[in-house]
Amino acid sequence: MSLDIESIRRDFPILSRTVSGGKSLVYLDNAATTQKPQSVIDAMTRYYEQSNANVHRAVHTLAAEATEQYEAARDTLAEWFGTTRDNLIFTSGTTEAINLVAWGWARANLGAGDVVLITEMEHHADIVPWQLLAEEKQIEIRVVPVITESGTLDMDVFHASVDDVSLVCVVHTSNVLGTRNPIEEIITASKKSGAKVMIDCAQAAPHHRIDFKGMDADFVTISGHKMCGPTGIGCLLATSDCINQMQPFMSGGDMIEQVTMEKSTFQSGPAKFEAGTPKIAEAIGFAEAARWLSQHDMGELHAHCNALAKHTSESIRVLPGITVYGEPGSGDGSGVVSFLHDSIHAEDLARFMDAGGFAMRTGHHCAQPLLDAYGVTSTNRVSFYIYNTMGEANAFIAHLEHIIERFG
Repeated sequence: MSLDIESIRRDFPILSRTVSGGKSLVYLDNAATTQKPQSVIDAMTRYYEQSNANVHRAVHTLAAEATEQYEAARDTLAEWFGTTRDNLIFTSGTTEAINLVAWGWARANLGAGDVVLITEMEHHADIVPWQLLAEEKQIEIRVVPVITESGTLDMDVFHASVDDVSLVCVVHTSNVLGTRNPIEEIITASKKSGAKVMIDCAQAAPHHRIDFKGMDADFVTISGHKMCGPTGIGCLLATSDCINQMQPFMSGGDMIEQVTMEKSTFQSGPAKFEAGTPKIAEAIGFAEAARWLSQHDMGELHAHCNALAKHTSESIRVLPGITVYGEPGSGDGSGVVSFLHDSIHAEDLARFMDAGGFAMRTGHHCAQPLLDAYGVTSTNRVSFYIYNTMGEANAFIAHLEHIIERFG
């Protein structure tokens, strides 16, 4: 089976629009968020048009339909991610999921003298919560550096650092470099030392079929909007033991069992961490995104994105003034190419490219420590997904060359 890219593109209505004075849109900001197929848009619209009601509370027809669709979404996503409904907690995305681990599990189970091991490659969402917790609980934060020549983690430092660690938090795939970390080795070594493990799969889930049970991590965090789902929805996958050890992160309606003026008791399982009116339409859309992706071979999707990144990286490396970071498209990356020009400011270059219809990212990508390791404050970044074509990659390369010739 091979990907029919033109057929796939027809599923995404936004790809037919024009931008910047009539230029055809070339969307290359997929590491930030992916576009949504019509089926996801339709699933969410159907809920609002036909079944809009709150879930779990009322017995009328609309409420029953809404509840059925919402809980069916949990089942669909649990199956997609290789777990059970009892191990999937809906969140607003990876950021909330990591914070839920920090404030729901770590705050209740770690104290002075405990060590949390993170890496220089982490998104801010997997750095800042641990810094805040360290101030409150006097835990130690230990950092594994990046080898800048290859864009990979220094695994010698990792192995030397993991022995007395309580929790290891590692990004599966870098949102800046596209590097896929050796998570199997990391999880095995962490478990051997007795540490819990959290894997940030925000960038991995769009490219790989995450198998939570097979991965053997304690926590996995995922964002729906990076895998063709809507914004504002994601999930935390957690083992039953860890869920039982967690304390509520937010409190209020639907997570309670009983409330009196003297005391409250809470539900068990995922419900304990899903306070308030849930993200009903978003959960339905997230599940539909998984169904849409299930039509395609994820290995072929991943290879397609990597081929585009490798071709783009190799083509722009030879342009005057361009530095490419890491090794895009090599090994098991994620279709990301981060680069800079030595005299055209990153933001100016992004605006010049936008004028040609090319949507790409610029800035620190919420990964300032990683950029600090490279001695830069920002990069330009293009990131490919299933609906991008080699023609788009070549058009991007040609327009970048034109900009450099004119302004470089």
